[in-house]
Amino acid sequence: MKRTVRQRPLSVELEQLRDVGMHPVLRRVYAGRRIADADELLLGLDRLEDARTLSGLDQAIDLLAAQVTRGGRVLLVGDFDADGATSCALAVLALRALGLDNVRYLVPNRFTYGYGLTPEIVELAAAHAPDLLVTVDNGISSIEGVSAARERGIQVLVTDHHLPGSALPAADAIVNPNLPDDDFPSKHLAGVGVIFYVLVALRTRLRSLDWFGPDRPEPNLAAYLDLVALGTVADVVPLDRNNRVLVEQGLRRIRAGRCRAGIRALLEVAGREPTQVSTGDLGFAVGPRLNAAGRLEDMSLGIECLLADDDDAARRMAARLDDLNRQRRDIELQMETDALAGLDRLEGRWNGNPPAGLCLMEPDWHQGVIGILASRIKERFNRPVIAFAPAGAELKGSARSIPGLHIRDLLDRIATANSGLIARFGGHAAAAGLSLEPARFEDFRRAFESAAAAAIEPGMLDHALLTDGPLGAADLEIGLARQIKAGGPWGQGFPEPSFDNVFDVVSQRVVGERHLKFELRHPEGGATLEAIAFRALDHGWDSLGARVRAVYRLDVNRWRGSARLQLIMEYMDSAK
Repeated sequence: MKRTVRQRPLSVELEQLRDVGMHPVLRRVYAGRRIADADELLLGLDRLEDARTLSGLDQAIDLLAAQVTRGGRVLLVGDFDADGATSCALAVLALRALGLDNVRYLVPNRFTYGYGLTPEIVELAAAHAPDLLVTVDNGISSIEGVSAARERGIQVLVTDHHLPGSALPAADAIVNPNLPDDDFPSKHLAGVGVIFYVLVALRTRLRSLDWFGPDRPEPNLAAYLDLVALGTVADVVPLDRNNRVLVEQGLRRIRAGRCRAGIRALLEVAGREPTQVSTGDLGFAVGPRLNAAGRLEDMSLGIECLLADDDDAARRMAARLDDLNRQRRDIELQMETDALAGLDRLEGRWNGNPPAGLCLMEPDWHQGVIGILASRIKERFNRPVIAFAPAGAELKGSARSIPGLHIRDLLDRIATANSGLIARFGGHAAAAGLSLEPARFEDFRRAFESAAAAAIEPGMLDHALLTDGPLGAADLEIGLARQIKAGGPWGQGFPEPSFDNVFDVVSQRVVGERHLKFELRHPEGGATLEAIAFRALDHGWDSLGARVRAVYRLDVNRWRGSARLQLIMEYMDSAK
């Protein structure tokens, strides 16, 4: 699909960053991301928001401190994605370091129990006779599950970051920055960020109780920021200032060799160098391998990999996760092929104007991969997408949205207007999950298309690519690429810089069956440039001609001890 390319508007005046001693291109990049002062680029731990403004924190610490000091039994209930896995591993490790010996975890198998603290999970949890259940990265919609736990005399602490519904679970304490009356300024914490804040506050309380001493040293919880960085990036939450601090501090630990054996093993099996790790490595190499366990088998494998202290054990588990990720890619490719074939048949009926929302289902799709499929289709058509797969007696759906359309709120409006249509749903602005009765699929599809059409405003479907403008031939050098790499962390809401230029194609060749390697030349001259376009054949970029317009990122390609500039192509089209 042909896309419009526009330069990102500058949100602040360039002069405000003129005296910082940075490359002028990087100044332009920051000005397009609302960085009005160089002070906003300082990412030390002292820049983190104060935990005391999190509502429910005091009650949460009361519960946890009581269990730690009297040796109670705490059971963590996690989630089956990377955020849930890192949240669970972080809580296990930190609570043990804080002096709680009896801490275990339970993560629902998505194929058997579904998401969150359900009554069925409470029944499993009760076999461990916990004094306190702590949810991590879930629980805010677990009204029935929390009630079931309370009926059994089990206290419940909910830590979550997902948007609450109209009713809250009757937990003993809830910590979630997105509660209606919460004053915590950073609303974009991932689940792992929420539990990190809770654990830091717990340490402060235990310190005030003189809990630590020569026989019980006070732990440095910053040692676990590698887990916080991984979960935050993998969950694709917006990287506001607070999240950038958490991610940057975690990246620094990984680069310095002070990270969990499991993270190191996952980087190694993905062919990534830990000393050079970036958010891209966490988001596109480590995160998917960790997620593969929850998508195809059981996230316990991923959690155990993160908990491992032994390098050999971590490598064995990372190898298994890598195998699962390969299987996931094969399943995803077949599902995407099926989905696109179906959409190609529909495009003739649409006359080039697809509906405002796309709702897809095939009886043989894998429920663990529908979220990735929805993302792929959304990227291609720039429409909110929900992909469904059979899950026992119901359909499980995974939704992905476009900028400006809050998908969870859209599902809420559909549920309100169509009583009983949606069995369950939850999520946030960009992604959500839901369940339907199979017989209601067509009813839901029509309701979703109609609600999306009503909610989408003019311009939201333009499919425009925002870039940081063109680069001159002199700017296309490895020094700028290195400055950009160090200038992050980049991610959702703070996008990695991309640029657009016209290039002459010197040569091109297919690599890895679906990708293209290029040699390009800037019209102003200069050295030949190396570029790669992933999945290029899927987009037809192998037949664009001798001159192309490209949207690209600058990268440092390291190979056998050498480093050189490489352009990563994000979009290409023919140019005159």
